[in-house]
Amino acid sequence: MPLCAGATGVGLVFSFLLLRRRGAVAAMRLAAWSLLPMAAYLTGALSALWTIGATAVSFVTSLVFNPFTWVGVALAGLSMVLFMVSGVIRARRLSAAAPAPSAASARPAAEQKPATSAPAGKPAIAQPKPRTNDDDFSDIEDILKRRGIS
Repeated sequence: MPLCAGATGVGLVFSFLLLRRRGAVAAMRLAAWSLLPMAAYLTGALSALWTIGATAVSFVTSLVFNPFTWVGVALAGLSMVLFMVSGVIRARRLSAAAPAPSAASARPAAEQKPATSAPAGKPAIAQPKPRTNDDDFSDIEDILKRRGIS
């Protein structure tokens, strides 16, 4: 209680001095911050914050100074390394065991399909080139070529 009341009192004195130097807005903001310690004490939030802080500090100190905790951290690291190594080995085995392409699929596509020609009465339509997104400006280049700008 005395610590919270002292912090609130000192803050209110500074807010009065700030009122004279910087104006009402800055003084009101400092007064609002100054009232928080006393409000925390009166609502019981200060004891809850103290309990949370003490628990966090005891957890961290037990983590740092306990050798069993460090053994647990080392085992967790070893487990992660084993998972990664086994994944790499599994991927290599799966790629090595992949079936080789058969003789039918090794032939070129022209040999697999019979050639079809366009009917005599209709001219063959040129097939558009497949688009490749090699660079960011390919769409812009296509538009410029269609407009006759190159």
